[in-house]
Amino acid sequence: MSSAAAKRLEGKTILITGASSGIGKSTALEFARTNPNGNLRLIVTARRVDSLEELAAQIRKETNDGVKVLPVKLDVSKADEIRGFVGSLPEEWRDIHVLVNNAGLVKGVAKAPEIAEDDLNIMFATNVTGLINLTQAILPIFQKRPNGGQGDIINIGSIAGREPYPGGSIYCATKAAVRSFTESLRKELIATRIRVIEVDPGQVETEFSVVRFYGDKSKADAIYAGCDPLTPDDIAEIVVFSATRRENVVLAESLVYPNHQASALIMHRRPT
Repeated sequence: MSSAAAKRLEGKTILITGASSGIGKSTALEFARTNPNGNLRLIVTARRVDSLEELAAQIRKETNDGVKVLPVKLDVSKADEIRGFVGSLPEEWRDIHVLVNNAGLVKGVAKAPEIAEDDLNIMFATNVTGLINLTQAILPIFQKRPNGGQGDIINIGSIAGREPYPGGSIYCATKAAVRSFTESLRKELIATRIRVIEVDPGQVETEFSVVRFYGDKSKADAIYAGCDPLTPDDIAEIVVFSATRRENVVLAESLVYPNHQASALIMHRRPT
């Protein structure tokens, strides 16, 4: 017997950005595992197409080909790629029902005035402009549906968008922008059946910190020393839960901490 969540995913097409690793990858797997036999379609995008192909193969194997997967190379920081994205999809994949704006990154821990211009630009281009551009590309698909339109926009924000911290000014600013855009969009779409949802994780252990420290894994690992951080699967479960509620239910905001964290700046670390 199918669960209510599984039934609500039947026949849907879901687009997930940043799906080559971390939260995006876990979210794709969680959607597939929630409804492995319900004519579900997953469009998984990222810059690393090899990783997307591996993810697609894993999902096909786990679901015995019950879930269709389309890996697409997409760098959301490049407006031209987004501009042609929907038109480049096979026609049967264009009827998208859920957009998960997950792609994002952080570069460095510099404080003003030492923040590198390249780091500033790539964070805003990916975390803010890319998210907005892709939302604008997909939103018309939602709006064409009857009774005012229907679909889900799920933005992955961060506690950093609520509470800025030293050394994270640009990243925090990008996530604050995502939060403002999300709230404005929800108000703009109030007369529709389009749901606008934000999930704000606290500390999550992913490749995120490796990118922040320019590939230095030892520095990244030190961030989690003495802690039990959230996993990508923890966030994926919340994303899928949000997308599988009854249509009239909007989980507008979810702020998610690991047990040892009480804010962006307050954490308890066990002695190591």
